[in-house]
Amino acid sequence: MANHANFVRMQDSTQQDWQVIGAEFMQFSKALPERVIKHLQILQGDYGGFPIDRYTHSLQTATRAWRDGRDDEYVVCALLHDIGDTLGSFNHPDIAAAILKPFVADENLWMVQHHGIFQGHYFFHHIGMDRDMREQFRDHAYFDRTAEFCELYDNPAFDANAETLPVSEFEPMLGRILARPRNTIYKAALQD
Repeated sequence: MANHANFVRMQDSTQQDWQVIGAEFMQFSKALPERVIKHLQILQGDYGGFPIDRYTHSLQTATRAWRDGRDDEYVVCALLHDIGDTLGSFNHPDIAAAILKPFVADENLWMVQHHGIFQGHYFFHHIGMDRDMREQFRDHAYFDRTAEFCELYDNPAFDANAETLPVSEFEPMLGRILARPRNTIYKAALQD
């Protein structure tokens, strides 16, 4: 059985309570990659009308990025870019960005958070929207990076016959990226 703190209100907590909580948190955080993969796997069988399910799309996007020589962080962003589809039906990029925010560089975070608008370039005109909505960000430093992500990896990753590596290929890099939080309010508490 896990240890527990001994307070009813946080204002009454002690340093000893937080040592207990901190130790439990460190154990819990080690399993983050496994929890993320389980959530990604919820996308299996979820076609939403697309030619392939969202899980396969995620794996295909990551496979394309990995085969193209992108670094681990970029590949993890490609893998998780649509993980928010189940919980954030109307804002899935924000969900993916929230998961990745503590672990990735600004350029990758921005790319994930805005990929939905950039991907819209390929289909918004079919649903009565402005396919050039991304142009509002034309002068942003990460515009080209995000447009390229969609063009090379996200947009073409709906091919049932394309190479699609299994999630096990990405687990080691996911584990490495999610083990190193660098943008968190808890940074000072995590330092040894």
